[in-house]
Amino acid sequence: MSVRDPLRLLNLAGKSLLTYEALAISALEHLPIELFPPLFMEAFCGRHRKTLKALVQAWPFVCLPLGGLMQTPHLGTLQAVLDGLDVLLTQKDHPRKCKLRVLDLRNTGQDFWRMWSGSSVHVSSSSSMASVAEDGSRIEKPLAPFEVFTELHLKERTMNEFLTYLLKWVEQRDPFIHLCCKKLKIVSFPMDNIMKVLSMVRLDCIQELHVNCTWHLSTLAMIAPLLGQMSNVQKLFVSHIHLPDPEEWNEQHIVKITSQFLRLHHLQDLYLESPFYLEGCLDQMLGCLMNPLDNLSITHCLLADSDLTHLSQSLNISQLKSLNLSGVTMTYSSPELLPALMEKVSATLQELYLEQCGIRDSHLEAILPALSHCFQLTSFSLRGNLLSMPIMEKMLRHTSELPSLSRELYPIPQESFSSQGIFQPGRLAQCQTELLEILKDLGRPRTIWICFTPCGFICCNCPWIVVV
Repeated sequence: MSVRDPLRLLNLAGKSLLTYEALAISALEHLPIELFPPLFMEAFCGRHRKTLKALVQAWPFVCLPLGGLMQTPHLGTLQAVLDGLDVLLTQKDHPRKCKLRVLDLRNTGQDFWRMWSGSSVHVSSSSSMASVAEDGSRIEKPLAPFEVFTELHLKERTMNEFLTYLLKWVEQRDPFIHLCCKKLKIVSFPMDNIMKVLSMVRLDCIQELHVNCTWHLSTLAMIAPLLGQMSNVQKLFVSHIHLPDPEEWNEQHIVKITSQFLRLHHLQDLYLESPFYLEGCLDQMLGCLMNPLDNLSITHCLLADSDLTHLSQSLNISQLKSLNLSGVTMTYSSPELLPALMEKVSATLQELYLEQCGIRDSHLEAILPALSHCFQLTSFSLRGNLLSMPIMEKMLRHTSELPSLSRELYPIPQESFSSQGIFQPGRLAQCQTELLEILKDLGRPRTIWICFTPCGFICCNCPWIVVV
């Protein structure tokens, strides 16, 4: 008998039971634990709502990873499962076999279902149980609130019926249900709906937050205290906040926003796109950071010299793995600021993006000594800057000893353009030949990408020159 045969027998037993749904439901009390997952999968695929409801009431595992079965949200299945939970919530004495404390609607738990379906015979039951029950393993007291885990992506003008039904169900059963969301995305969602959703979610469960909304500064300040309650957030992305009218600018708004970082004790990655409100105020935010960051991205905004000074002096960037200052104009910045910043992060930096920064030869030459000490650097991009062939040669020589550098993205040399700024293909071909000779002279296999335009990706829509 092959190792898959017992699993096939379990699946066949599940199918056989569902032929007589009433019998299957009545047999749950005496059903072996091993039959629950295959029976649930068969009931799920066949949309046997009564059986699903009954299975939930007798589920012998701490966690039901329902999201791992749903390629797309299915309202009927959700209703059946929640109906089963309603029965559990109203019972004073739970069925002896039932251990269910967590409903996981995220796209996780596939190993659990694969093991019981026979698709993955290498996953042991003990490791599978630990992986799907991880979030709820700490809940042992019978009176502890039931937890529902989901990922929320609020991007439409109105909520879909699946999310609407779930939120209404949770709201009607508060405080017996905790709605937990580890990853929350908000994209152009009505503010009233945002506030309603956030009022129902356990904010201290959120570990990753994405906000991409055209808000005024006053709106961001209004919602900032909720950010402060997300005490376990590790990744924070905020982008596309409206430029303010002169009358809207308010120092108190800035303080209200930046002070929330005092409460984010687990923040590791901070991504701020177009944070116009930080110009001249970056020190307020940096002073509120509680721990060193792994990744920092501040892009497409203006920063004062004082901001760059505070950034280079901040203790919380000394362990950075990735730094992105693309779109931060440095043309008129004091020449010593960027080198000081590079020295601060050189020991740990793995990724550096300085695209469209107005960097000229003098800026780049100033940072070359520090750049040559970034021995962990793997990715480096200078797209969108105006650089000459001599400084590009210097840069290639300074970075030739960086052992991990494998992704290099550079702008077209300024010699590829006429004095009127018109692109000359023949001049570019000559520059390409010269760059190839430089790389051969350095004696180390290396690939660099020369880009016409500073778009975000290496793709077929953008002209690239590859020099190997």
